[in-house]
Amino acid sequence: MTLQTWWLFLSAVFLLSGTPGPNMLHILTRSVRVGFRRSTAAMAGCLSAVILVLLASAAGLSAALLASPTLFEGLRYAGVAYLLFLGLRAWRGGDAAGPIAAGAARATDRISLPRLYRDGLLVGLSNPKLLLFSSAFLPQFVDPAHPQGPQFAILIATFAGVELFWFGVYAAGGRRLAASLTRPALARTFDRITGTIFLGFGAMLLGAR
Repeated sequence: MTLQTWWLFLSAVFLLSGTPGPNMLHILTRSVRVGFRRSTAAMAGCLSAVILVLLASAAGLSAALLASPTLFEGLRYAGVAYLLFLGLRAWRGGDAAGPIAAGAARATDRISLPRLYRDGLLVGLSNPKLLLFSSAFLPQFVDPAHPQGPQFAILIATFAGVELFWFGVYAAGGRRLAASLTRPALARTFDRITGTIFLGFGAMLLGAR
């Protein structure tokens, strides 16, 4: 892999990762709900999911999914169900994405770090299309004339680093947004907006082929 190829990959991933999606929305809303510092557990969960998917893609698991439509459809419907669950819970003001209203007990006392990590991991794994996308995207930057293992390691580390950067950006945005959501009416509006977006992600995944 040449330096020019790596820079091209970095630029593409930077733009791709910065685009709002389920992971970034989850990080933003968790930061609003539990604060920037504790939202790092959710970041770790989402990042773990991304790394697992990229490693599975490098190992050829995506080819197995393509060869078994039934398995892929099962994963897709599981992802749809989880995104719809997040959307409905947020719409109803559940702790999945809701901000802290004025005078309410702080959510940091109710949501454990393991749960924050688990929820982030599940959000990251809820879209099996990431596995197929990474299988089509990563190999384009691998030089078959050289050992592929080190090249995949560099690409995955780069992808993970860029994702972590954008997680921090979205979490910082959530921290600033939280200061504006102390009024219950604004908090409910935020819950319903984020819930609707999660429902939209679920509907998009359901309709994807």
